[in-house]
Amino acid sequence: MKSVFFSFLLICVFVLSACSSDTESTSQGKSESSNTKSEEVDVQNNADDEADEIDNNFEEEKEAQEQEAKYIVAEDWSLAPIEKGTNENVVLLTIDDAPDQHAVEMAKKLKQLDANAIFFVNGHFLDTPEEEEMLKEIHDMGFFIGNHTFNHVTIPEVSEEEQKEEIVSLNDRIEEIIGVRPLFFRAPHGANTDYATQVAEEEGMTVMNWSYGYDYFKPYMDAEKLTNAMVTGEGPEVDVPYSLLKPGANLLMHDREWTAEALPGIVEGLRDKGYEMLDPSLIETN
Repeated sequence: MKSVFFSFLLICVFVLSACSSDTESTSQGKSESSNTKSEEVDVQNNADDEADEIDNNFEEEKEAQEQEAKYIVAEDWSLAPIEKGTNENVVLLTIDDAPDQHAVEMAKKLKQLDANAIFFVNGHFLDTPEEEEMLKEIHDMGFFIGNHTFNHVTIPEVSEEEQKEEIVSLNDRIEEIIGVRPLFFRAPHGANTDYATQVAEEEGMTVMNWSYGYDYFKPYMDAEKLTNAMVTGEGPEVDVPYSLLKPGANLLMHDREWTAEALPGIVEGLRDKGYEMLDPSLIETN
């Protein structure tokens, strides 16, 4: 009888032990499952946060580009007020051939001076991760990025197929780097064609050349001389003894050492003459 009782007792102990083990196993499984789900939720939340940040950046960019236009690009490439009463005493600063060596420095100087500008870029200056970062930095400082063709070709000298490739491929490259496509197009040397103009407009860009610029002429590859020429509008050493400065002037400059050095003096000199540096977001675009 005792033998039967002890046998029954041992069976009960065994069953209870097994149940306890199953409970621990189930509990551990639930805990691991809970942790896994928690990690998945965290990953999803992080992904959602990143997506929201991208969406917010896009919306901010879109809003900046969709401000009510107050100026149009006139036939002589100057900027003209759309309505009477709008400030006429403005000039547009533009920097071509970016981002070569001095564009970021120039953007920082303009930022400190609270002066706007358009940086017209070339695709052959976007070959490396370092150059991509330079473009991002300029864009992140709030400057508009324009299209100056991929390889800085003279447009009338190449086929229509190449003209399109030069323009569209650079827009694709810029969008890949900063997330938005350019709103402005400037042909190298100011040499355009009807077909290139059509392509640019189909890409949603406004075409512009310039009113004057002097930093690509040898006599003005000097900061002091260049400052005086840009502020007065006169370039007597290149047969421009009269002033080209006027309300709405579209000013051409380049990513060059002497221009970077002259930039603060140019901005301050123009302001002393009563001119405001035009915000490109106020220009009517296609």
